[in-house]
Amino acid sequence: MSGEYLLEMNNIVKTFPGVQALKGVGLKIRRGEIHALMGENGAGKSTLAKCIAGIYHPTSGEIVFDNKSITLVNNPAEALDMGISMIHQELSPVLHRSIMENIWLGREPLNMLKMVNHKKMYEMSKEALLEIDFDIDPRTLMSTLTVAKMQMIEIAKAVSYNSKLIIMDEPTSALAEKEIRQLFKLMRKLTAQGKSIIFVSHKLDEIYEITDQITVYRDGNYIGTEKTSELKVDRLINMMVGRDVSELFPKVQCPIGEVKLEVKNLTNRKHFRDVSFTVKKGEILGIAGLIGAGRTEVVETIFGVRPKISGELFVDGKKVEIKRPSDAIHSGMAWLTEDRRSSGIFPMLTVQFNMAIAAMGQFLDKLRLIRGRAVNRKCDEYVKSVQVKTPSLYQRIDKLSGGNQQKVLVARWLMTNPEILFLDEPTRGIDIGTKAEIHRIITNLAGEGKSIVMISSELPEVMGMSDRIMVMHQGRITGILDNTKDLTQEELMAYATNTVEEYKKTRGEKK
Repeated sequence: MSGEYLLEMNNIVKTFPGVQALKGVGLKIRRGEIHALMGENGAGKSTLAKCIAGIYHPTSGEIVFDNKSITLVNNPAEALDMGISMIHQELSPVLHRSIMENIWLGREPLNMLKMVNHKKMYEMSKEALLEIDFDIDPRTLMSTLTVAKMQMIEIAKAVSYNSKLIIMDEPTSALAEKEIRQLFKLMRKLTAQGKSIIFVSHKLDEIYEITDQITVYRDGNYIGTEKTSELKVDRLINMMVGRDVSELFPKVQCPIGEVKLEVKNLTNRKHFRDVSFTVKKGEILGIAGLIGAGRTEVVETIFGVRPKISGELFVDGKKVEIKRPSDAIHSGMAWLTEDRRSSGIFPMLTVQFNMAIAAMGQFLDKLRLIRGRAVNRKCDEYVKSVQVKTPSLYQRIDKLSGGNQQKVLVARWLMTNPEILFLDEPTRGIDIGTKAEIHRIITNLAGEGKSIVMISSELPEVMGMSDRIMVMHQGRITGILDNTKDLTQEELMAYATNTVEEYKKTRGEKK
């Protein structure tokens, strides 16, 4: 192995019962580079990363790290000792412990009596958080944090190991623009110190901005490695999916009807105040804003997950009282949550159960017993309509790729025949091919006259899919904008950061 490479993987095979996830793939990572792993869900990226991190053992093949064989690393602790850390896509924090306890879990600083030195752990945590420019009290409980803030803690934890190689699996999937900027600044700082980063992401703009090399996998096979600066987007997409994805945002103009949902002066004690907006039949209303703006909290309050202090909701012009999610469902609403793992899927249960659970009342006979054949027929229908890739309805949902899990959740809510759909980060952590499919489903629903509210941290997605865009900043609406061809990402960011007047001055516009 050349000293040029920190990591070299050759002919890696990984077989699970009935599935060959990796089919003799390779990977070479230079010292001080940011190297992207690309491919659709199920391509083998995460499996390969877990082989490096000691989570999986390769069935066969060779892994050499820093000139030493690590093919038979027994567990992640051994990999950490060797200088390899990993930020996982699916977060698994200890929710009822503090930030600092999560960062130093299993390696807490001890005093002379061999007891945890909480003062030192606090100071070390402040330093680790300062390293990533994240200002938060280390004593804060993890259970009080948003998904995005938990992701920042995972990043701080990984960096605290001072590893030679950091694997980042979808690290920006829950982050807004400001946090992504912080992360990219940190990544450049780490590589300037000679560290290497493996960056797994489905966001093409990020890949082209931050990475040096791109390696592509498809269906467990190695497709190729090229310099980022020399690889055109259309060729990259073709390498990943084996076909052209010509329309990532297949939004078409749909007939927009009367107001379906009206929200008046909705206020929640902690997160937002005086939020008012309307959504019409056939309309897609995008909600943009930085993390902490209150976007998710607004939807959760409308859906009865959070209590409101004041405000009114009207559906078809009639006032409705929603105190719990069941009230929202009865009012024709559906809600796709932002974190499918913690608040979406039932991971130990089947695709069928996960898909049918919200509409189970439709399948009861006169004795209130479930009509199993009717459930199967309906689930089969939706598996085909939203193109879920699963061996059967009885497959455990946690065995599916993230994109297919998301499709099951979309099907779950479609089975309730909703008129108003709230979609919170509907394509988070999903490959480009599946993302286009979900966008197509959303567009088709709008074409059927459904009213859709879509939250997304990806400005290209909000702008590519929405008819109007509501922008929030620190719990207040700063603007509701028509999504015309003149609207730019810079203008949206000005509203998201509450700097519209400054933005207009730089463009010579009137206030």
